[in-house]
Amino acid sequence: MDQSELDLWHMRRALELAVLGQGYVEPNPMVGCVIVQGAEIIGEGWHRRFGEAHAEVEALKLAGPRAAGATMLVTLEPCCHYGKTPPCTKAIVAAGIRRVVVAQHDAFPQVAGKGLGELRAAGIEVEVGLLESEARRVNAPYLKLLRTGRPWVLAKWAMTLDGRTATRTGSSQWISGPESREIVHELRGRVDAIVIGRNTARRDDPLLTARPPGRRTAIRVVVDTRASLSSASQLVRTAREVPVLVAAGPEAQKADRQRLAAAGCEVFICQGESHADRLDELLEELGRRRLTNVLVEGGGHLLGSLLDTGQIDEIHVFIAPKLLGGETAHSPVEGEGIGEVSAAIPLDGAELRQLGSDVYLTGRIARRQ
Repeated sequence: MDQSELDLWHMRRALELAVLGQGYVEPNPMVGCVIVQGAEIIGEGWHRRFGEAHAEVEALKLAGPRAAGATMLVTLEPCCHYGKTPPCTKAIVAAGIRRVVVAQHDAFPQVAGKGLGELRAAGIEVEVGLLESEARRVNAPYLKLLRTGRPWVLAKWAMTLDGRTATRTGSSQWISGPESREIVHELRGRVDAIVIGRNTARRDDPLLTARPPGRRTAIRVVVDTRASLSSASQLVRTAREVPVLVAAGPEAQKADRQRLAAAGCEVFICQGESHADRLDELLEELGRRRLTNVLVEGGGHLLGSLLDTGQIDEIHVFIAPKLLGGETAHSPVEGEGIGEVSAAIPLDGAELRQLGSDVYLTGRIARRQ
């Protein structure tokens, strides 16, 4: 196996390690690192938790004195600034690493090429771009937050074979099976916020927590123009235990705002004139709070508005082998929609899995150039 093949092999391992930090490190990026002498891995690590040691430092600790003269493969440009932890570049230089192979530059302004510059200035051989597209896919939510100031938006719904999320009377529990619901709880346990619309809150009275608890505790967000969320709802009754944010409009009555605030909810007033403008404002606010991943669980009006405005990045759909029918039964994605089939929005990297009797489809929205 030649050097390029060894590098590919080891960078793939570094990417595998990086993903282990998902749900723990945000709003930081997921990073994996491998240190090798020839074909032998002498140290490896990943960024395990926000504020803790970075992947490079973990790997260097394992490698010990053997790091001198070794090659480091890391999925993201090493940091060169003091943040929650000291600069990784200084540790790399001090350890005597001879060569560093990096998958991608870090777009974070305090790094952005400066980390690689420090390594080169210290006489270290630096190569950039190995498996870059794979590394960018791993950290797409982090990169979007840096680039746009907005979180990565995951859309989730469960539906029947005929595309219904609830019957004509509003009954929806349960369309999907227990295996699918287990995946939903896993998703909830790694995101920063879970968003639903007012009608979903009223019809389903959801709790919107991960059970069992996951890696993160998501803020529960209800898009409710008039701040009409019932005080008897599970969300309001548990607002002092798990945060609830009600995204209302200026037309919401003062008494309702005060009622929800007194119960422990936060009421955020979106000033935009249209529904789309207000959703835009809400996403801006969630990004300002450095929330990296946001899971939208419905309903159809909310998901349709987000799709119409190009705000959805990733979908998670659970399809049950059932039929409901009904002209007025609920659909998962409403809104204005697409006029021509030729303009339909495709998925990138779509994957299918069998979950009990359900089919689970996930993929990312393909962005047209």
